Amino acid sequence: MLLLPAGNALAAGLLRLGSRGEEVTRLQQELKNRGYFTYWRTTGYFGTITQDAVIRFQRDHGLLVDGIVGPQTRSALYGGSASNRSGVTKWDRDNIYWLARIIHAEAAGEPYLGQVAVGNVVMNRVASPGFPNTIYNVIFQYTNGIPQFSPVADGTIYNTPSASCMKAAEDAYWGSKPVGGALFFFNPKKSSGSWIVRNRQYVTTIGNHAFYK
Repeated sequence: MLLLPAGNALAAGLLRLGSRGEEVTRLQQELKNRGYFTYWRTTGYFGTITQDAVIRFQRDHGLLVDGIVGPQTRSALYGGSASNRSGVTKWDRDNIYWLARIIHAEAAGEPYLGQVAVGNVVMNRVASPGFPNTIYNVIFQYTNGIPQFSPVADGTIYNTPSASCMKAAEDAYWGSKPVGGALFFFNPKKSSGSWIVRNRQYVTTIGNHAFYK
């Protein structure tokens, strides 16, 4: 782990271990919204719990893992929404909304990282030659008359996505890959996923979902 000297961090106006104030409270709330800050309330003090949350966020988003909130980490936390990006098209916004819909339908009750992971799978399918090449068509793909995603069959795909699922969709759309190259996921409590288990390589489990590539 690379740690910057305290003087450099303070001179740059960064948030780090020992920082206090409204900016720390805002940081904790944003990390809490994303499932990283697990303390029961915000405190306004940057202690080890906050540092650990920042480190996990940085690791999941491919940032320098230093536990310090600098420009890149701030941008990933606060500047990653579609509304804050320059050059975002209607195509992007529509794609993000459909991605948020499938995330909400499949993972509304999952931790934030698990929501991003579902979006990660959809984006991997879009990029894979074995699946359709658009988000919409991946979501609505049928195999032997059966939809790939059960929310398409039961209609929950059309439910309005939560704010958390919208953020998760944005993160996945713009490249966050908490499950790497995973192309499949299932909930072992609801399905055996026997074909996936026999034929695909296990990646990880997040919340109630097991991910395979």
